[in-house]
Amino acid sequence: EVQLVESGGALVQTGGSLRLSCVASGFTFDDYAIGWFRQAPGKEREGVSCISSSDVTDSVKGRFTISSVNAKNTVYLQMNSLKPEDTAVYYCAVKRGVWCSDYENEYDYWGQGTQVTVSS
Repeated sequence: EVQLVESGGALVQTGGSLRLSCVASGFTFDDYAIGWFRQAPGKEREGVSCISSSDVTDSVKGRFTISSVNAKNTVYLQMNSLKPEDTAVYYCAVKRGVWCSDYENEYDYWGQGTQVTVSS
């Protein structure tokens, strides 16, 4: 059974930091990429960052940093200088292939999400 479990979401003040974790297990892709997405209330889900053995993408440059510990199939999203507009449910997802993508349709499995709320 494929599982992606996110954790680390919380309520923080503007300017604060959080580190989200995503632990992935049960999939058998030879090559894969793990991405972070977020969905704010009333908005579409959007890609935030992605990492694989050969690729890294980051749409929130300068504030968010993605990293991974491959041996543990764990991906982190370090979020600094948080703003109220970062408030959303954050999801991680896994796709086949080493190339990252911001298109959610390209991802095969998803976690349940973790809530990040940034107060002003």
